[in-house]
Amino acid sequence: MKLSKNSITILRERYLLRNKDREIIETPSGMFRRVSKAVAEAEIKYNKSKTEISVLKKEFYSMLTNLYFLPNSPTLMNAGTKLGQLSACFVLPIDDDIDKIFQAVKYTALIHKSGGGTGFSFCRIRPKNDVVKSTGGKSSGPLSFMGVFDTATGVIKQGGKRRGANMVIQRVDHPDIMDFITSKKAESKECPNCGIALRGGGFIPFSNCNLSVAITDKFIEAVKTDGDFELINPRNGKVSKTMKARTIWSLLTYMSWNNGEPAVVFIDTMNKDNPTPEIGEFESTNPCGETPLLPYESCNLGSINVSKFFKNRKNGNRIDWEKLQKIVRLSVRFLDNVVDVNKYPLPEIEAATLANRKIGLGIMGWADLLLKMGIRYDSLEATKMAEKLMKFIQDEGRIMSRELGKERGNFPNKNKSIYKDEEYMRNATITTIAPTGTISIIADTSQGIEPIFAVVKTRNVKKSLGENLVEISPSVITSLRLKGLWNPEMEQALLSSQSKCLILPPEMKKILVTAHEVSYEWHVRMVAAFQKYVDNAVSKTVNLNFDNSINDVEQVYLLAHKLGCKGITVYRDGSRREQLLTKGTGIGGCKTCD
Repeated sequence: MKLSKNSITILRERYLLRNKDREIIETPSGMFRRVSKAVAEAEIKYNKSKTEISVLKKEFYSMLTNLYFLPNSPTLMNAGTKLGQLSACFVLPIDDDIDKIFQAVKYTALIHKSGGGTGFSFCRIRPKNDVVKSTGGKSSGPLSFMGVFDTATGVIKQGGKRRGANMVIQRVDHPDIMDFITSKKAESKECPNCGIALRGGGFIPFSNCNLSVAITDKFIEAVKTDGDFELINPRNGKVSKTMKARTIWSLLTYMSWNNGEPAVVFIDTMNKDNPTPEIGEFESTNPCGETPLLPYESCNLGSINVSKFFKNRKNGNRIDWEKLQKIVRLSVRFLDNVVDVNKYPLPEIEAATLANRKIGLGIMGWADLLLKMGIRYDSLEATKMAEKLMKFIQDEGRIMSRELGKERGNFPNKNKSIYKDEEYMRNATITTIAPTGTISIIADTSQGIEPIFAVVKTRNVKKSLGENLVEISPSVITSLRLKGLWNPEMEQALLSSQSKCLILPPEMKKILVTAHEVSYEWHVRMVAAFQKYVDNAVSKTVNLNFDNSINDVEQVYLLAHKLGCKGITVYRDGSRREQLLTKGTGIGGCKTCD
């Protein structure tokens, strides 16, 4: 296996097994062998022979070690171990009942301990100062309970290897929506060295929760017409207050511009694509927003590294569709097997997951593939290729799911789903676009469907790994190597340069476009192109420059809704003191001291 330095660092710190003395007892290939064996053993349930299981185990191992496909982190960490919890995403119900709320806190702790992330909707909790009949007092409101979940998450480390993550969603028509929108307002902060005010804010409350507002079609229409909008008390369904929709909209877009949160989910669009509408409606998603789930559902994710399927031919640059077809089909089998071998943290989760058998097959390495093909990210050619690629993956994934349905049986809720007229279907959902933040480092490729963030970037992981990860884009290295220009001198020059224009050859500069050079419109259009052929949703950040305006954020949200996206996130570079990715070799913050 050829693994990058950063890949090995991540694997050693978070994934490879250790003994009781915290000594590493596993190699990367050993990890993939452990995962392949554990997942292949699901075939025992379907009466496959030892020979058939052995062959499949080797196919899984080859797929993983060639980095064609990687499952979500809990599967890599826990498959074949005593813990055995392999799912990344869970949604828990939050009811307007004190006992059930704190039961959900307990369930959250169990899930985070096992390596998963959780999503919630607080739309059912009565607003603050509302009546509490049992005590004659007043309700403390949703935000007070958000603080409980946030604190609980902060003291639990996922599976002993990473911090937990939450998605907290509030409906736009909840009476406390204005407080929710401003709940992550950062305190101002100055540089401790020079005293100059920092560009980004300081301490962010609710740091263990991602926040999103569930936007309805009715609200969007009221914004467009500058109309009134009713806020509804969930306790009794009565109108609590009427206000201008644009008052809510202006605060929402300002806060998104100010520090990146809340994001938005288009809840009506999500429910239009709900594969099991007779079972229930979506109220929340997983922590990164790419997987809408019903209460107690979980989802197992995996991503194909599409940069590995580039086929350079004299008559034009091509994708190796035949090899991709094989990997898509093998990946669907792999993920369906994960549903069976998984050790679920709660019986309610096991029941809901097995009833719908949702999987989420997505991609990573998209920007790298475009660069290899000579296609600019911000182009009509790129969005058309996105549709073609994702349609192929979705079509092949569904074909494989039907074959598994014939071989193993349909998912139990099929007759209450959009597939009720299909003879066979194994999984209620097949495709998802996840952010692949960590597994893309292992695969040494670009994240999800994001553009290349920068020619050189720094990943701010010093708190968890003891050092920050500086990396040159793998695609840039590959392209330079093909041109015979990659050598130690070029590497050092790129690490020292603040501009790609100073060093890279002219033909590369025409094609290579980085995240902050892509206009917000093309960011959104790329999400929409993939969403056309994705069962679940698409996780992607619209990267804005520091000088982008609040109006730009408004246009992002309106365009995303118009084009059928299920959610969208913006982040304005430098709007927070600390951010995960930074251009160049520094973490940024104070421009005087850095």
